Amino acid sequence: MKTEITEMFGVKYPIICGAMMWLCKPVLCAAVSNAGGLGNLTAGNYPTEEEFRAAIRETRKLTDKPFMVNVTILPSVHITAEHHKMYLRVCAEEQVAGLEISGTPLDKVVGQDFIDNLKKAGVKLFHKVGSVRHAVHAEKVGYDGIYAAGIEEGGHPLNDDVTTMVLTPRIVENVKIPVVTVGGVADGRTFAAALALGAQGIMMATRFVATKECEVHDNIKQEIIKRQEHETALICKSIGLQGRAIKNKLVEDVLAVEAKGGGLENLIPLIAGNRVKAAWESGNVDDAPMMMGQSVGLVKDIPTCKELIERIVSEAKADIERVKNIF
Repeated sequence: MKTEITEMFGVKYPIICGAMMWLCKPVLCAAVSNAGGLGNLTAGNYPTEEEFRAAIRETRKLTDKPFMVNVTILPSVHITAEHHKMYLRVCAEEQVAGLEISGTPLDKVVGQDFIDNLKKAGVKLFHKVGSVRHAVHAEKVGYDGIYAAGIEEGGHPLNDDVTTMVLTPRIVENVKIPVVTVGGVADGRTFAAALALGAQGIMMATRFVATKECEVHDNIKQEIIKRQEHETALICKSIGLQGRAIKNKLVEDVLAVEAKGGGLENLIPLIAGNRVKAAWESGNVDDAPMMMGQSVGLVKDIPTCKELIERIVSEAKADIERVKNIF
């Protein structure tokens, strides 16, 4: 395949693993990159500079291919503004291939100097956005690409609530830098659709949880296979931190607190990151908000990352040929 993403990073396929707290670590990151895509190392997993730098270097021992690093700039109890600056500085020093920035754009939280330093170090900057206006801003301040994240995505979609089907072409027609589709993508059909919408690649997160290399309890993987596309819910809208998670007992509790007008102090004990980490390890599917997208309905098995990526590419080629034959 040849797209602006494969050309920019020198990878075989324009398939990127999205950031996932506690899950995007060296083993999964390297597995995706070794399979021809772009793996993801989520910076928030590492509370100290030493641990973060060690994770980058461990990933490089597992793969000689490029990979992305995510830095999420959203309200957090444990990840501070100093963490954000540290992550960005280390990424420049280590000259990682690319950065996925989620949340507030870099120029507004750390200043233009950080963008300039990262670009001088050869780090490609992508901003995950849910609107045309945010994509235009990212291009203006020097980002190299856009992740167009529709409301279907897991994690924290923008509260504009625009779907992937509309958001991708709208952003494509408004910026000149490459666009990657995020949200509702998990197989060859959705990959082909993203390309038809003008995207230069796709990002998947939920789908990569259900792979052999993802270091999460098997109960979680089996739960993903069982769940359908309608079994997610948007939580934390009342506190300006909208997130999409699989429906479970904990999500019901969160929604109940919000319905009663409970604020951040009432919600933190339910949504705290350490609670999520414990659930991933224990396999208790009702004890934490499992931030996953509507694409969960497309997940049917637990392949290796290599098997998954090669299957998606093969399916996409077949679907593109099928559509061509209609005309």
